[in-house]
Amino acid sequence: MSRACELTGKKVQYGNNVSHANNKTRRRFLPNLCSVTLISDSLAQTYRLRVSAHALRSVEHRGGLDAFLLKADARILSPRARLLRQKIIKKQLEKAA
Repeated sequence: MSRACELTGKKVQYGNNVSHANNKTRRRFLPNLCSVTLISDSLAQTYRLRVSAHALRSVEHRGGLDAFLLKADARILSPRARLLRQKIIKKQLEKAA
């Protein structure tokens, strides 16, 4: 399982630990990933996703999982989230017709 957010695509970043003596050693900055259950309103189902805390706040700000996925760029979403996005779009088109 990769250390990347399924909704925002946030991944591990790399940098340096710099000591007082200015010695530089490589380190990793890990994203704050949480396993959460999010509810899709249009599909009336729950989905377990591994998302960052930042993405969780963004989902809440946008008004839920459906609104977040519809507004998000499909290129940064994980394959699973992309599939979920397509299901939501299909369901909304059926509802509108």
